[in-house]
Amino acid sequence: MLANTVRTWVAGWAVSRRTPPPVEQPWGYYIAVADNPAEVGRHVLPETEESLVRSAAASVRIPRTWMKMPAEPGEVEPWLSSGWMVAWEETGHLMAIDLTATTPCTPEGYGVDVEYLHEVIHVRVLDEAGKPAAQGQAAIIGEAAVVDRVVTAEAHRRRGLGNFVMRTLADHASARGADMGVLGATDAGRALYETLGWKKHSTIAECIYRP
Repeated sequence: MLANTVRTWVAGWAVSRRTPPPVEQPWGYYIAVADNPAEVGRHVLPETEESLVRSAAASVRIPRTWMKMPAEPGEVEPWLSSGWMVAWEETGHLMAIDLTATTPCTPEGYGVDVEYLHEVIHVRVLDEAGKPAAQGQAAIIGEAAVVDRVVTAEAHRRRGLGNFVMRTLADHASARGADMGVLGATDAGRALYETLGWKKHSTIAECIYRP
């Protein structure tokens, strides 16, 4: 179950970010990442076993390659080869939910724009001047929606915009046949998502190759 959730997350993230499709490897998947000075690519392991982590780490020669897996960071740290380090501050949370439509009302003083491009639902909340206040997107992968890039501009926080974006994404994903939501959350994001019924399935350990 957990491994399948990770696989869904990998596939949806690639569609959301419009990267090349994930490439299967003996230990999981590799996704090439362009135009990101902090990351050239990432290995994602659906299952966390010492042999798989060691094999994936040993295959990397290019700095700024990341490796992510469902595990506590301290568990995998002893398995990392020279040049690898745990990115403790980037530790994430794999979360999921059974999607239901809630028909949220647009917050007073704001407008909303919803667009569906390349299998990705884009929700943008605009202030009275038409400038972005909050946004988020979700890639539809079969019967799942992988939520990504949910953010609220600093000047518009604590007004329920993140809640509205998440509910709007869920409504539109449900209308397109998705019955499960999946996402990778930061600590701050996790707090919001839990108020909406999302459940944590695993910690996501994040490691980076910096020889």
